[in-house]
Amino acid sequence: MNAVCHPCESIAAHMSTTTPLTAAELVALGAQAGTPCSDCSALACPGWESVRGGAELSQLARVGTLRDPALDEPTVEEHHPAGTRVDSADAPIAPAWFPYNRCDVWRCTRCASVFLRYTEYGGYYNDERIRRLDPARVVDA
Repeated sequence: MNAVCHPCESIAAHMSTTTPLTAAELVALGAQAGTPCSDCSALACPGWESVRGGAELSQLARVGTLRDPALDEPTVEEHHPAGTRVDSADAPIAPAWFPYNRCDVWRCTRCASVFLRYTEYGGYYNDERIRRLDPARVVDA
């Protein structure tokens, strides 16, 4: 019996988990994403949000990274040419800028929704953050 290939599998199969995805690859992955299913709909934040305690993440599979392994310390400068903030739903997704340059890219194994995740390291806490990938917001800046 032939297996049915999910649309995202063809892109994800060619992506390395150590080589940073380009903006174009991120757009292509996001363009093939599904509508959030009941398993990941609580994670589908348009802007960066803290992952809620008890949130189920086991259905997410890492498909890539935006981290450049050649950089010991990526920039903490943000890219907001229209005056948005890091947590704004309409903030650009700029892979070379903070916090995207510290993100991994994850896909729901059930519906193919794509998410960006990183950990915010505060003075006294670690805060895992998540944002649903909106390919229309990706900029190659």
